[in-house]
Amino acid sequence: MRFTNPRATPFSLHIIDRKRAFLPLKTKRRLSLSCPSFWRSLIALLAVCAQMTNAQDSTTVLSLPHCIELSRNAPSSVKRAREQLDAAKYAVRAARANFLPQVSISNGFTYNSPLLYDKNTFSFVALNGIHEYSSAASTTLEVDSSGRLRAIYDRARANRTIAEVGVAISDRDLARTVSVAYYRVLLTGKLTSSANENLQAARDFETKVRQLVNGGEASQADLTKASLETALLERTSDSMKVEAEMAGHDLASYWTTDVAASLVLEDDLDQQPNPPEVAQENAAYLKRPEFQLFAAQVAGFNADARQARARMLPQLNLSYQYGIDTNHVTSRDRGYAGFIHLDIRVFDFLRARSEQRQFQSEARAAQTDLSIGTRLFSKEYQDALSQVNGTYVQIEITQREVSLAKDNLRLSRLRFESGEGTALDVVTAQSTLVQAEIDFYTTRANYLNAISTLKVASGQ
Repeated sequence: MRFTNPRATPFSLHIIDRKRAFLPLKTKRRLSLSCPSFWRSLIALLAVCAQMTNAQDSTTVLSLPHCIELSRNAPSSVKRAREQLDAAKYAVRAARANFLPQVSISNGFTYNSPLLYDKNTFSFVALNGIHEYSSAASTTLEVDSSGRLRAIYDRARANRTIAEVGVAISDRDLARTVSVAYYRVLLTGKLTSSANENLQAARDFETKVRQLVNGGEASQADLTKASLETALLERTSDSMKVEAEMAGHDLASYWTTDVAASLVLEDDLDQQPNPPEVAQENAAYLKRPEFQLFAAQVAGFNADARQARARMLPQLNLSYQYGIDTNHVTSRDRGYAGFIHLDIRVFDFLRARSEQRQFQSEARAAQTDLSIGTRLFSKEYQDALSQVNGTYVQIEITQREVSLAKDNLRLSRLRFESGEGTALDVVTAQSTLVQAEIDFYTTRANYLNAISTLKVASGQ
C-alpha cells in the first residue's frame, strides 16, 4: 500500500531569476541605506520570510505529547482544578491565621445631653459624662480550648489535598482523552487511505471486466458484481472521509476554536509497536491518586465531626486593651484592661451531637467508597493488563491476515483473467482485504490505547 508522507512540505521554493533579482553587472551604482529601493527590497524579503515561517508553523507535525501540552495550556478542566487548588491553599492560610492574635484600633466619641436643671450633670446615668472620648488598641486571642480551630485547620488541609488530587486526576484524564482522540485521528486517516486505495483497485477491476464484457469474454453478471463492489467501496470511502474530519475536529477542540484546520500528526500506526513495558507489579493499582482522594475525604469528615463536637466544649477568649476612655482628651488618662471570656454551652448538646454523628457517618461512607474503589480499580487494572497482552498478540495475526488477503486478491484476479475463476471470487477477495486492513490498523490503535489505559490503571 502507498501512503502520503504527512511530513512532506506543503509548499515549494522557486528559484529567482538572477537577471531580475540583482542589478546588471555593468551598473556601477551601489545601493545605499538612504536609497528607497533598498528599503523596499528589504521589506519585501522580510514579508516573504514571514510567510514561509507561518506556512511552516501551520504544518508543524504534532506528536502526542505536543497535543497533550497544547490541551493543558488551553482553558480546560486542568486549569479549573488548578484554580480550585489555589483557592484551597488560601483557605489553609486563613485557617492557620485563626491561631494568631487579632489586633484592632477603635475610636469613638459619645455626647450625652446635660440635665435641664443642671448643665454640669449628664442626663443618662449609664454614660460617664457629657462628653466621652474613647480610643483603644485591642488584641484578641482565641484559645483553642475546645479544639474548634484545630478542626477548622484540618478541614482546610483536607480540602487542599482533595484539590491537589483533583489536579492530578484532571491532568491524567485530559491526557487520556487527548490520547484517544489522537489515535482516532490516526486510525481514521489510515482507514480513509486504505479505502481510497481499495476503491481505486475496484474501479480498475470494474473497467477491466467491462472491457471483457464488450469483447464477449465475460458475462454481464460479472460486471454487475464488480460494479456493486465499487459502489460499496465508494460509500465506505465517503464514510471514512467524514469520520476522519470529525476525528480531527474532536482533537483540535481541546486547544483551539479553529477545529476545521487540517492537522498533521506524527504517524505511529505504521511503526512496529513495542512490547508492553509496564511492570506487572502486584497491586499496582494502589498507586492511583483516587486512594489519596478517599483518604482526604475521610480526614475532612473527621475534622468536621471534631468541629461539631467542639461546640459542646468550653471556649476561652483573651482580650487586652490599651488606650483612653475619658471625658477630656488627655494622655494622662490612658490605661489598659484585660478580659477573659469563657463560653460554656449548656443547652446545645443535642444539635452538636447530631452534627457530630452526621459527619462520622459521612466518614464511614467514605471508607466504604474506598473499599468499593479498591475492588473496582483492581478489576480495571487486570482488565487493562489482559487487553494489552491480548491486543499485542493480535498485531502479528493481523499482519499475516493482510499479507494473505493481498495474495488471495492477486491470485483471484489471475484466475479470473485466465478464465479459471469468477468475478465473485475477486469481489470476495477484495472485501476480505478491506476488512483485513481495517482490522490491522484498528488493532494497532487499540493496542496504543490499551497501553494508555494500563498506565492510568497502574497509577502512572
